[in-house]
Amino acid sequence: MKNLLYPVKVKNNFIFNASSRDFIVDEIPLYEFTGEGEHLVLYVRKKDMTTWEMVRAIARYCKIKERDIGYAGLKDKSAMTMQYISLPAKNNEEILKTFNHDKIKILNTYRHNNKIRVGHLKGNHFKVRLKKVLGVQKDKLDSVLKWIKLNGVPNYFGHQRFGNSGENYKEGKEVLEGKLKIRDRKTRTFLINAYQSYLFNRWLSKRIELSILLEAFSQTDAERLFKLPEGSLQGVKEQPHFFKLLEGDLMMHYPYGRVFELEDMKKEAERFKERDISPTGLLAGKRVSRTKRVAGLIESDYDEEIVENGARRYAWIRVTDIKKNYVEEKAHYELEFTLPKGSYATNVLDVLRGGRD
Repeated sequence: MKNLLYPVKVKNNFIFNASSRDFIVDEIPLYEFTGEGEHLVLYVRKKDMTTWEMVRAIARYCKIKERDIGYAGLKDKSAMTMQYISLPAKNNEEILKTFNHDKIKILNTYRHNNKIRVGHLKGNHFKVRLKKVLGVQKDKLDSVLKWIKLNGVPNYFGHQRFGNSGENYKEGKEVLEGKLKIRDRKTRTFLINAYQSYLFNRWLSKRIELSILLEAFSQTDAERLFKLPEGSLQGVKEQPHFFKLLEGDLMMHYPYGRVFELEDMKKEAERFKERDISPTGLLAGKRVSRTKRVAGLIESDYDEEIVENGARRYAWIRVTDIKKNYVEEKAHYELEFTLPKGSYATNVLDVLRGGRD
C-alpha cells in the first residue's frame, strides 16, 4: 500500500530505530486525578513490551482479572513508554508496594473515583532520536520541520495498527466476508478495526493525491484525472492549506468537537488554515455520517458494509510543542513533539523523510 504525503522536493535519509533508547512516549492524561476514590491510578513506565503484556503482568501479580485494569490507549512495544492505568484500590495498593519487574516500573500512584477507559487521554508527547544525519541533511530536516509546524501532517493509521506482518486488515476483510471465523470477540474486533483503518488510509492517500495534483495542474486537469464532474473543483485550487477541502466534506472542531458539514468553502478553508477545524475521513461502519457531493464521490470508493460501529477521524492534525537539537559530533537529530490522541509519530517521521511507502 503506497501512500502519498506532501509535495516535498527531496528525500531525507536518516536512520530511526524504534527502541527504548531512541523512542520515548509519554501519555498526557485527559484530566487531573481527584486524589480520592475506589480506584488506584498507576503512572507506569514500560519498555520493549505491549500495553496488553504490561496489563497482564500487573493483573497476575495482583491476582485480578485483566479486564479490571483500565487504560486510555495502547502504546508501542518497541519504545520506552509512560502511561496511566487504573485498577481497584482495595488490597492492590498494598500489594503493589512490592511489585518488581525488569521491564515495568511504577513511577507514581494516585487515587481516583472512576476507572480509566479507552480514549481518556489528551494526547502523547514523543521524543525520537534520528541517526546518521550528516551535513546538508540537517538543514533539510529543519526546512521540512518548519513545513510541519505550519501545515501539520496527515493522520494516517500507523503500521502498529496492522500487526507485525502489516496484513491484519486482510484477515479483518475475511472475517467480514465470512471466510474466517474468530471466536474471541476482542481479536475479531481488532481485525475488523484494522480493515476499517486500511480503508481510511487508502481514502486519505487518494485525497492527498488530489491535493498534489492541484498544486501542479489546473482545476480542469484534476477533474479529468479524478473523473469528477466538470466544475466540481471550482475554487479548490486557491485554498491556502496544502490539503484541499471539497464540497460535502464533514469537518470537526479541532482538537475535539462536533462534526458538521462544510457550507462556506472559502470561510471553512481559512478556519482550517488557522487550525480551528479539520476535515474528517470515514471509518466505515454503522451509525456514522457520510460525506456528500464531491467529497462523497471519492469517499464512496472506500466505504463498505461493516458490522462494527463506524466513526469520523481527523484527516489532518497539528504537531505542537516541537523542539529539536542537533548533536553534530554524533550526527544525531533529537526531536520532541506532541500529537493528539489516536495519532502516530510515524506520520511525522514519514513527512520528514519526504515520502511513505
